[in-house]
Amino acid sequence: MSSLPRRVKSEAKALTSEDDELPSFLNSSSESEEEEEEWEPKSKIAKRPRLPKKNEAKTKKVAAPRSAVARKKVKKAAIKEEMDVSLPIPPAEVNRMQLLEPKEEDVGTKPKTLNQKPEVPKKMEINSFQGKKVKSLENDEEPSTSVPVVGNQVKHEKSEEDFAFDEPPFKKIKSTTCPEGKPVKNLGGNKVKEEFEMNWDIVQALSEITNVESWVCANLIRLFQEENTIPFIARYRKELINNLEADALREVQQTLEELRTVAKKTHTMIQKLKKEGKLSGCLLTALLNCRTLEELDHVSAPYKTGSKGTKAQRAKQLGLEPAALCLLQNPMELNLFSYIRPNTKGLSTIQEVEAGVQHILADIFAKDKDTLDFIRKLCQQRYICIQSALAKVSSKSGNEKDIDKFQLYHEFSCNIKNIQHHQILAINRGENLKILTVKVNIPDGVKNEFCWWCVNERWRPKQFLKPELMRILRNSVEDAYKRLIYPLLCREFRSKLTSDAEKESVMMFGRNLRQLLLTSPVRGRTLMGVDPGYKHGCKLAIISPTSQILHTDVIYLHSGQGFREAEKIKRLLLQYNCSTVVIGNGTACRETEAYFADLIMKKYFAPLDVVYCIVSEAGASIYSVSPEASKEMPDLDPNLRSAVSIARRVQDPLAELVKIEPKHIGVGMYQHDVSQTLLKATLDSVVEECVSFVGVDINICSEILLRHIAGLNANRAKNIIEWREKNGPFINREQLKEVKGLGPKSFQQCAGFIRFNQEYIKTFCSSKKAELGSHALLTKAGAQGKKKSKPTPCASRQPNPLDQTCIHPESYSIAMRFLSFIGGNANDIGKSDMQQKVNAVIQKEGLEGTAKKLNTTVHTLQLIIDGLTQPEGFDIRTDFDKPDFKRSIVCFEDLSVGTVLTGKVENATPFGVFVDIGVGKAGLIPVRNITEAKLSKVKKRRSLGLGPGERVEVKVLNVDIPRLRITLDLIRVL
Repeated sequence: MSSLPRRVKSEAKALTSEDDELPSFLNSSSESEEEEEEWEPKSKIAKRPRLPKKNEAKTKKVAAPRSAVARKKVKKAAIKEEMDVSLPIPPAEVNRMQLLEPKEEDVGTKPKTLNQKPEVPKKMEINSFQGKKVKSLENDEEPSTSVPVVGNQVKHEKSEEDFAFDEPPFKKIKSTTCPEGKPVKNLGGNKVKEEFEMNWDIVQALSEITNVESWVCANLIRLFQEENTIPFIARYRKELINNLEADALREVQQTLEELRTVAKKTHTMIQKLKKEGKLSGCLLTALLNCRTLEELDHVSAPYKTGSKGTKAQRAKQLGLEPAALCLLQNPMELNLFSYIRPNTKGLSTIQEVEAGVQHILADIFAKDKDTLDFIRKLCQQRYICIQSALAKVSSKSGNEKDIDKFQLYHEFSCNIKNIQHHQILAINRGENLKILTVKVNIPDGVKNEFCWWCVNERWRPKQFLKPELMRILRNSVEDAYKRLIYPLLCREFRSKLTSDAEKESVMMFGRNLRQLLLTSPVRGRTLMGVDPGYKHGCKLAIISPTSQILHTDVIYLHSGQGFREAEKIKRLLLQYNCSTVVIGNGTACRETEAYFADLIMKKYFAPLDVVYCIVSEAGASIYSVSPEASKEMPDLDPNLRSAVSIARRVQDPLAELVKIEPKHIGVGMYQHDVSQTLLKATLDSVVEECVSFVGVDINICSEILLRHIAGLNANRAKNIIEWREKNGPFINREQLKEVKGLGPKSFQQCAGFIRFNQEYIKTFCSSKKAELGSHALLTKAGAQGKKKSKPTPCASRQPNPLDQTCIHPESYSIAMRFLSFIGGNANDIGKSDMQQKVNAVIQKEGLEGTAKKLNTTVHTLQLIIDGLTQPEGFDIRTDFDKPDFKRSIVCFEDLSVGTVLTGKVENATPFGVFVDIGVGKAGLIPVRNITEAKLSKVKKRRSLGLGPGERVEVKVLNVDIPRLRITLDLIRVL
């Protein structure tokens, strides 16, 4: 039996290569020589940590198969026990992963575990209702989220603290009673070694950082541990995650990876220090308390191997550490003159001895947790500001255009609590370009209060101190603040601000990308795509309603041949009965738009009523020379391919835009300045979420689109296409299990997002009935050498009406029970009769009452109801905006203050929204003008703010012709 395919996770590098992983302001040592280095922002590379490892030997447990009668008996006997299990879903449920909600008294300690309770055995999953008897409501007690468990095996859950950071993935064992495979833990000696424990609980830390309930965090850790994808969790595990949105899940996942990276690096550092003999009890505690990379770097900085070592380390090597400790513990007995060695550098005079003692004391103060906690708390109560100014070097020699871009930040100051994310990113960019100098300003009052507290409270000597020793103590505290603590605070503040700003920028890009991908498709139209240009002409492509290329051409509109070319355009439009023109927004877009608008106004294309729209061509030229484009359109010139891409972006935006790398779509803010690893991971996740939630028809979709379905990748998508070409269309979801490389886990993740057009399949089945029998035998014969776990029974050749819905195969048995409960028929899915029957039952029983009768969760029942009542071919994108079709044009000079226009949102940023109002330059609605009252209440909204593609009515507030800037006010969302 082959092992399950796994999603490859990138490995977090060891701490030895810190320079690759940490930004420059974290790499700089906490103790510099005389002056601290300036903080310089660099793009961080967020490493994805490995899945946990386990060092113990793995033991395979395969349960002996049991008879159905025995299983039924155990199930009935176990029902009472099931009720007692504390779960984050209604009490009657049996949770598929035994995921728990910790009780209130447990919060802050360990999450509740199930070590004492044996897991209740559950029946085999029903993969398809075809050829199987539908069980009665009373006997079938399996909830929607349940999944088969290996035989009689008792599985003990470890507490969340026991989830180690260095374990290999658990072995998944497939058996006759468990075709999907379950992670099997070693039941004996499953404790994590002490060196991999942290002094904080990962569930609590995750909960505090993300503001998500701790029981949800515990569930999510386990769900991610089992390699579940975000689209799958967001749609099919809602009861375990308290109905969180995909964005929130992504944030939890990223934070979890960050915490695991910190833990991994901490233990690498501990091992390194232990090897070098530098590890003390206090240092171990300090390291295990670290929650961020900044803290870890600060604690471990003095112990890193450097050429000179820190001032404190050099003083300790001279033997001055006992003197420093004596000054704090027993100053009456301290005689610094006894440490003078005339011939030794650093000990030759009393001043050098005092300086050495001072450096050791400063180091002790700067590494003390209580001292750092005090200064951090003090800073929270005071006015700390970040200031930027024009750098002296750049003002003398530099590009004036670049300097003008940062005009707002030439004399800028803002409280770090109030500064906006885009301001941080702008300041960082200016600093990187050496146009700006940036500093964090901590008021002197903070320093004075801190020094007084250190001398009189925290580090107050235990005995009377002579004046000269008191002077050393005071100087040590001031030195610790100025040389060590102040630079650390500046790094911490800027690191936190930059990290938050980068995350917000990436999240904003993700939200904009989602809105763009979910733009409503324009179906059933023949479209003419135009890629505008001057010298090399405008490239044309006419595509059919099914995306087939009907004609391509090049026309020269802007070289004095406009009138002659108009005849050609008219002839093509009439020949292909095309009345919609799609113009790319690149070079010569404005002139091309004016050309078409003029012809439309003159009714030149009569009898056709021609309309046009402008569409973003970002990434079209990159795609046109890509290997995918060459494979898809081998005979076309790359310039003409971009015209095809522009037309298809209106016909089916999702299918076309997934072909382009997300960062080239251009709906972000400072995307080149942020961590490229984080950006790519987030955008790929958003694409996967959009493609999965829209769903794909397995028999007609492209390989590129299939790659982005949850649970699939490039290899699996290729194998699916190959299977389709060899065996003909897929008849039902079960056949996916026959595809090479698509194991139970991949099937579980992707099955719910794959659709089947029932009409097409019925036609295919009726025409191929004679061939089907022999084809099944051939497939069986061909599959002899393949896995035995994937047979091709004749039953799997029958179409399943539930396959056209969003209902997951694991819930088919519940869906069939619900259908028999309401007296419905699977062939009526999506019809008005079904809607009426469902409404009648829900009004009578209520959603919760019905869920209880079916022994399932409300979320799963709601999903089943949606799947049964949504019309065939339902598309979630119908709730989103279509492109804005126009017949006339407005010029920049025509604008005046007070003019009311309609436009389409192009891009959203934290400081406002850019709207295309058809004048060749986008106008800005400042964020202060976007209020909740002005946003549509009826339309489904992904977030409070506006997003790309939404149509809005705006009023012109200001027109700045020299700077080509338009300020708008939002009237309403259309």
